[in-house]
Amino acid sequence: MSRPSTASSASPRRQDNITCNAICPGFVETPIVEKQIADQARTRGMSKEAVLKDVILGSQPTKRFVTTDELTGMMLYLVSDLGASANGASFSIDGGWTAQ
Repeated sequence: MSRPSTASSASPRRQDNITCNAICPGFVETPIVEKQIADQARTRGMSKEAVLKDVILGSQPTKRFVTTDELTGMMLYLVSDLGASANGASFSIDGGWTAQ
């Protein structure tokens, strides 16, 4: 969801205390990503470890996956009283990918 989408969805609901935000994750290790790693290893003739290091996470500043705990932390913030004023925003949880 892009910033304009969250902003337009959030605007008419402000007075009802309903917020609309987007969490934009980077690479998260999931069964689909595990399959992509295996497929890339076969296609490229590389080990899974090399694909992970050089292909999947090669351009990732932190050189690691975003964890589900990190995404959950942002979600819990947004649904808590602490996040009540966050509305119409996009939050990148991507290990610095968008900051490059």
